[in-house]
Amino acid sequence: MTTIAIIGAGPGLGAAVARRFGAEGFGIALVARDQQKLDGLAADLTAQGHTARGYAADVRDTGALTAALDRAAEDLGPVEVLQYSPLPHQDFLRPLLETTTDDLLAAVEFSILGPVTAVRRVLPGMRELGRGSVLFVNGGSGARPNPRVAGTSIAFAGEGAYAAMLHDTLASDGIHVGQLIVPGAITPGHPTHDPDVLAGRLWDMHTGRGEFRVFAEPLP
Repeated sequence: MTTIAIIGAGPGLGAAVARRFGAEGFGIALVARDQQKLDGLAADLTAQGHTARGYAADVRDTGALTAALDRAAEDLGPVEVLQYSPLPHQDFLRPLLETTTDDLLAAVEFSILGPVTAVRRVLPGMRELGRGSVLFVNGGSGARPNPRVAGTSIAFAGEGAYAAMLHDTLASDGIHVGQLIVPGAITPGHPTHDPDVLAGRLWDMHTGRGEFRVFAEPLP
């Protein structure tokens, strides 16, 4: 068995992706800050017939994130798919002229240093497998800077640049890197923004191994 590690796992998109990949035989490593919530989500997935475990870590804590991914690989098997999709903190969503250097430092730790930590930890295992996917999920400011949410606009630009370079650099290793842009809120029942619909898009990105950036819907 190989594993999908979902960083930023929760009851919406994270759970939907877990179900979609779990149905294909993947072990499911759920990574977020609250162990109690992760245990509840893992129990629900287990009751549905999936193999799932929760690993508490803050993406801004390099040591904790590294340890969580290491434990996941030991418990469930090597990480074949890494999804990076934690929800940004409200401090990252301030207007441009209200955004401080501290806000930006935190946003960079969240959206750039966290992904670098995670990718570097799982990459050796993917290379050993000879395959893998790294999937980033960002809001609309990941593709079009928005001065109303300056922190994510600036930090997502760095995350997107890092991911795009990974896409080009790792293709020859059989590792696909993609970014799903979801403008607006993830909404149950929405034709393009429903969690299950988005989980299907991420599965298609993993299996189709196509272009780097995919939009849930076109930006207005």
